[in-house]
Amino acid sequence: MMNKDNSTVADVLIQALPYIQKYFGKIVVIKYGGHAMQSEELKNAVMKDIVLLSLIGIKVVLVHGGGPEINATLNAMNIPTRFVDGLRYTDLETVDVVQMVMSGKINKGLVGLLTRSGGKAIGLCGLDGGLIQAKKLDVDVDLGYVGEVTAVNTDVIFDQLDKGYIPVISSVGGDSSGNPYNINADSAAAAIAGALKAENLILMTDVVGLLRDKNDESTLIPQVNISQVPALVNDGIISGGMIPKVESCVLAVRQEVKRAFIIDGRIPHSILIELMTNEGIGTMFKV
Repeated sequence: MMNKDNSTVADVLIQALPYIQKYFGKIVVIKYGGHAMQSEELKNAVMKDIVLLSLIGIKVVLVHGGGPEINATLNAMNIPTRFVDGLRYTDLETVDVVQMVMSGKINKGLVGLLTRSGGKAIGLCGLDGGLIQAKKLDVDVDLGYVGEVTAVNTDVIFDQLDKGYIPVISSVGGDSSGNPYNINADSAAAAIAGALKAENLILMTDVVGLLRDKNDESTLIPQVNISQVPALVNDGIISGGMIPKVESCVLAVRQEVKRAFIIDGRIPHSILIELMTNEGIGTMFKV
């Protein structure tokens, strides 16, 4: 007699077939952060999702930040944190810690998790091979070594993808003078996705997506054309911390990324739900 559990597994695989065919050989850039980066259970689920995608022929590029771990390390080293208009001022001592934590501890830890989950991963810093070229962030206040992306050397990434590796990239960049910069991971992921002409950009967050009413998760907006974004900002629907995330999605789509998503990284296997089901999860941005 047929085992019903086995039959269910077979049905799920068949249902996923059109999506596997759709994404086979395509590049998907995932920005990893938020609660999914702090919970060991969610972290393991994310790594397994990424390995699965890689093994079925999807070229995954993982971009990460590391704010909480940077904060913890600064506190342990008795290095004060100063904020200017709500943004962290990053002096030379702080940017050294950023490099150490993000390009060392966090980056290599993720590579190790992916490897133990059966994947082939390689850790990269934005300084490697001039991968993320940057300049000082152009804002009204001086934030020190906080930068914005000016160019991406895709050769470094394509070289690893062609060899079957999952590039794991920390969002640290550098300028032509060798100055390092701490770069917002959402912005870095968008720039990388755009430079690679990726199929999708996925931003993992701690919210269900873009809501019409920020206090009511049932008001999720599943799809947004980027032409609608200015009106949503004017109406106050896109506000606060959602603004830079939406700006990253818009930037990616304008640079020929087919679709950009903001998804809830607190839900186990949210990446697979987004890519491999009709309903998906979160909010999709497209032309």
